[in-house]
Amino acid sequence: ISVYPTFSVSQKVKDKIIDYSIRLGLEIGIIGLFNIQFIADTNDDVFVIEVNPRSSRTVPFLSKITNVNMVGVATQVAMGRTLKELGFHSGLIPPRPYVAVKAPVFSFAKMTDVDISLGPEMKSTGEVMGVDYHYARALYKAIVGSGLNIPTKGCLLFTVANKDKEELKQLAKAFSEFNFDIVATEGTAKAIASLGIDVEVVGKVHERSSDIIEMIKSGKINMVINTLTQGKHSARDGFKIRRATVEHGIACLTSLDTAWEVLRVLEFMRNRRLVYTLAIQDYVGGGDDLA
Repeated sequence: ISVYPTFSVSQKVKDKIIDYSIRLGLEIGIIGLFNIQFIADTNDDVFVIEVNPRSSRTVPFLSKITNVNMVGVATQVAMGRTLKELGFHSGLIPPRPYVAVKAPVFSFAKMTDVDISLGPEMKSTGEVMGVDYHYARALYKAIVGSGLNIPTKGCLLFTVANKDKEELKQLAKAFSEFNFDIVATEGTAKAIASLGIDVEVVGKVHERSSDIIEMIKSGKINMVINTLTQGKHSARDGFKIRRATVEHGIACLTSLDTAWEVLRVLEFMRNRRLVYTLAIQDYVGGGDDLA
């Protein structure tokens, strides 16, 4: 999920990214669009993962929400024009007064025996965009557009890796306060119960095959939060649970970061139910130059 403008990156990191981008572009000598992937750690150190001499699928997204035809500009530059001649200069375009969220779309339901867990490789088959003056509402629009069925109440299954159990406690508490019923596998349930949260223990798939999968099939579980676990049984259980959610149209979140953002959306929508839609031209102004 991509968010423009960023809300979680410090100015120090932004300055480094701008500096590195300019220096890389000039040194490599690419004329036109190129794609850089950065990662920033908690100490505001910035690392370059890769640089590609191509555009990315983020280019049309950014072109639409900034009203800058980036492909057109890059084509003009490749033909010999300068950025200065085209009215541009170094640095970032000033942020717009609205928020745009790009969310991935997956086709896992059409591909059998494919694990829906996400990693660094590309698994999405498309993107959708949500735009609004409020971040949570923009994210809500993007989630709905991507086809992810997020319930506002019901039963939530947690089954997570040991490394995630500490963070999970606060997440489970937040969902419980949102009046979700909580069920979890034994180890995860123990971590949740340590905060005094009511949680129902369900057996792992390889222990009692009827429990989790049958609850998903029967509609007793409305959303699953599952992070990758190590070990033969755990890995196989996780795969079966994730595939069951796909085949029965249930949301399955494999990242706690995403789960926190989904919770933020639910909290926002509970307080402000009105969601309106506007044409993108109403946000960015005009439309003749949109990519």
